[in-house]
Amino acid sequence: MGGFNSAGSERTRPTSLIAATLAGVLGAVTISVAQQPSPNAPANFIKVQGPLVALTHARVIDGTGAPAREDQTVVIGDGNIASVGAAAPPAGATIVDLTGKSVMPGLVMVHEHLYYTTGPGVYGQLGLSFSRLYLAGGVTTMRTAGNVNGIMDINLARRIASGEIAGPAIDATAPYVNGPNTFLQMQAVTTADEARKHVAYWAEQGATSFKAYMQISRAALKGAIDEGHARGMKITGHLCSVTFGEAADLGIDNLEHGFMPATDFVPDKQPDVCPGQARGQQTVAAVDENGAPFKALVKKLVDKHVALTSTLTVFETFTRGRPLPPGLDVLTPSLRDSFQRAYDRVQQNQQSVYTTLYPKNLAMERAFVKAGGLLIAGTDPTGSGGVVAGFSNQRQVELLVEAGFTPVEAISIATLNGAKYLGRDARIGSIAAGKQADLVVVNGDPSRTIADVRKVETVFKQGVGFDPQKLIDSVKGQVGVW
Repeated sequence: MGGFNSAGSERTRPTSLIAATLAGVLGAVTISVAQQPSPNAPANFIKVQGPLVALTHARVIDGTGAPAREDQTVVIGDGNIASVGAAAPPAGATIVDLTGKSVMPGLVMVHEHLYYTTGPGVYGQLGLSFSRLYLAGGVTTMRTAGNVNGIMDINLARRIASGEIAGPAIDATAPYVNGPNTFLQMQAVTTADEARKHVAYWAEQGATSFKAYMQISRAALKGAIDEGHARGMKITGHLCSVTFGEAADLGIDNLEHGFMPATDFVPDKQPDVCPGQARGQQTVAAVDENGAPFKALVKKLVDKHVALTSTLTVFETFTRGRPLPPGLDVLTPSLRDSFQRAYDRVQQNQQSVYTTLYPKNLAMERAFVKAGGLLIAGTDPTGSGGVVAGFSNQRQVELLVEAGFTPVEAISIATLNGAKYLGRDARIGSIAAGKQADLVVVNGDPSRTIADVRKVETVFKQGVGFDPQKLIDSVKGQVGVW
């Protein structure tokens, strides 16, 4: 504007001429900006796309727990799986030769977050970088399982669904439903009416599920459950003040972290009072998974159709003797260093309850499944860090095998079981004709060697194949900033 006013001749131009000049300049700027591709555009990361795509000579791990089928052709059209079998690919299809490679369903993970620990009690909002990393890791559908931001998860879910941003389909959980607490990011609800209002408000904002937290009362939890169910939505919980058995009686749909947070076995547990997470964990570590009290709790959960979420990845970071988790190199240097210090402290702690609790929970999760329970999977990128989106999802599948499940069972837990819980198994979670083409191409055979689940080459979401390396490279060294 200064230059515009410096010449006397410009001051005398007619208003209409100035307006026309400005319009021309602004028009030119608009055209220039429009020609610049958005760095968030999914097109930047696409590897395979076409009206008809045939994945030939593929090993198909279908997500049902059935043995892998060799030398199959998977035909993709209009975002769906058109056919699966040994037939020749149709004429005109884009051929992708997968000799020696496997196709499995896209992961359906149900305890994810779009935030990450960036300091004591501080959580960075990493919606864009984490959404890319989840997709790169093979996650095509996820539930956020609580958020500390408010609207971001909901907005990101909408923008991914509209095709504006690359990422998995998101079941956006509302801010936590919790009682009086010390978290600056959490509202406290103390009555059933307050809980109902909380659920109603966030449902109207676009949240699609809810999560209760450690200090909730039974009355408030019941109010949240009833309001959510009236709106056709499910509620899960990371509980402490309310026991697993009490929550099941109240109608909760899902419980988080296996049996790690259960306070059912604390001998002097007071109603609606959290005895402390550490105390609860000590009692769980001492429970006999073959004893009557534990079996009775499992029976109640199974009878009342309460799903259980396995989140072994976050607890592995608390357990002495475990390896460094994968994916740390995508973090900012300060976050890598911070987690390394936390990891070193864990390795030096010879008194940690997790030495006993971690393997005990593995046995309990197996017992829950053996009794007929629905085990689903997630990662929970919290704690002291080290649980990195995408990389940790692959690690969770590996840890399920370590827990005693076969590779195809572990894959089914992380795909079809999650889809069943979300009520979307008619469309996602397994490989079959007519289902949505959410697929992961792996270089190897994870049905035999589960570590091959890390060797992801292409991730198809609704029939569009994304390049995981491009997604990872776009955020490498910057995760923790955006």
